[in-house]
Amino acid sequence: MRIIADRMKNVPKSFIREILKVTESSHVISFAGGLPNPETFPIKELEKACVGVLENDGKKALQYAATEGYYKLREFISARYREKQGLEIPPESILITTGSQQALDLIGKVLINRGDRVLMEEPGYLGAIQAFSVFEPHFKSVRLNDDGVDIPALKKACAGGVKLFYCVPNFHNPSGITYSDNVRREASKILSQKNVITIEDNPYGELRFMGENIPPMRKYNDASILLGSFSKVAAPGLRLGWISAPPEIMDALNTAKQAADLHTNSFSQRVLYRYLTENSIDAHIESIKKIYKIQRDAMVGAMGRYFPAEVLFTKPEGGMFVWVTLPKKLDTMRLFNAVIKKDVAFVPGKPFYANGGGDNTLRLNYSACPPDVIEEGIKRIGETIKELLA
Repeated sequence: MRIIADRMKNVPKSFIREILKVTESSHVISFAGGLPNPETFPIKELEKACVGVLENDGKKALQYAATEGYYKLREFISARYREKQGLEIPPESILITTGSQQALDLIGKVLINRGDRVLMEEPGYLGAIQAFSVFEPHFKSVRLNDDGVDIPALKKACAGGVKLFYCVPNFHNPSGITYSDNVRREASKILSQKNVITIEDNPYGELRFMGENIPPMRKYNDASILLGSFSKVAAPGLRLGWISAPPEIMDALNTAKQAADLHTNSFSQRVLYRYLTENSIDAHIESIKKIYKIQRDAMVGAMGRYFPAEVLFTKPEGGMFVWVTLPKKLDTMRLFNAVIKKDVAFVPGKPFYANGGGDNTLRLNYSACPPDVIEEGIKRIGETIKELLA
């Protein structure tokens, strides 16, 4: 008799989590994790908010709470959608989750049957691939261009019948690219016509430090599902995200949430709300963007100096990641095994491909290292690439 359920046999381990074990040593330069810069965490402000919650709402904050989440926090999110993105999303259409990763798990439970066709970007977010794999879908992939999902490829993929399309249109994880407005319009039109449920994940959208803001895909498709997170603009340790979906799906998501954990940490929700109302989140985000712009420029500049000309890389306008494509003859795992000996780590690209591929690609994170460390780490990677190519 098998002890472990059959559904787990094809669920990949998080390659990133495994790599992070290797990078725990303080002398390793790690571009591997998608980690926000801890220097940006509003520690003193959150400490004050914690005390305020305990002194004024301690009994309620430490009690069981509604599955949907703290209503005032949902009101804040609703108002911010209206102010920043021109979207009318009432608080009743928002469910607070334990990070946006739980939102992916709930989507899988509610919407994915075994064998359902789920369309992923190529490369795609590893956390979504892992979360959806538990429910045994048939993954289909559609390639990304510099301006977003490839429209002819999307149209062809949807013609074969697809239930869900998962995407990260803003400062994509892992590639760093951003969908253009035209691609968002065209993609939304195709997905709507084919009755494909769009899942628009937006954890990095507020971290634009170059270029102009672009309307969300939800503007062009009311039936889509939206995911959001406070992990990148406040602190990931709070584990607070949210999901918004059409009413029929929201009802099922609430039921799945009740079965999973009753409700998200109510104390964290109240602390975050108090922090948001006592401080300017916009000013805080601006301070994060200034830091990330410096770190992004340090990485892109160093790659231009130390990488061979045949190595391609993205130049993000926001977010936390740069995507690198090596000459096809060079396998990224071979490069990883060589640079880890030089105390540098990154994430090989292969795990981001739901259907295989990406052997010559890799993801670099610039938000967790200061510019001088980025310079040294990229220099070591560049030297190693040249050695392997020679």
